[in-house]
Parts: sequence; structure tokens; C-alpha cells
Amino acid sequence: MPIIRRKWTAGEADGWSREDTIAVIVSPVIYVMLMVGCALSALRITAGYIVLIAGIALLLLLVFVIDPKLAAVSREFEKKQKDYLEELDRKIRWED
Repeated sequence: MPIIRRKWTAGEADGWSREDTIAVIVSPVIYVMLMVGCALSALRITAGYIVLIAGIALLLLLVFVIDPKLAAVSREFEKKQKDYLEELDRKIRWED
């Protein structure tokens, strides 16, 4: 089993997993790093650029980790939404 799972079904993606834990822990760290990095970079402090780059790198890592799971849930939602709208359209047109 890989450390970071990249293939999900909608049912599997709906539950809590290691990837969710990573996202919960890393998200606030990213937020703080980006804010501090931007502030220090605006003041032209070298450490600010380093913190900003590290925050961006962590953000890209977070997207890599959580995006496949979100995409699986989104695909399932879009399918259900499409089916619902088609059913609603049939009922409105009295094609039932």
C-alpha cells in the first residue's frame, strides 16, 4: 500500500483517511507560512522569501495529497446531480 493513495472511489473517498489527517495538520501551517512569508517578503527580509517558498512547496504537496480524493467525491456528486436534474426535467415535462 502506498504512503499517499492516488486512486479513490467515491465511497472510499467519503471516509476519513491518512490523507485527511495530513491535510488537517498541514493546512494551518501552510496558511501561517504564506501570511508570514508575504509580510516578511514585503519588508524585504530574506527569511520571508524562504518561508514563502516553503509555504508554496507545502501547498503543492497538499494539493498532490488531497486532490485525487476531492476529485473522486466531486465526480460522484456531479453524476448524482445530473441524474437528479434529468429526473426533475422528466417530471416537469410530465414524461413520467
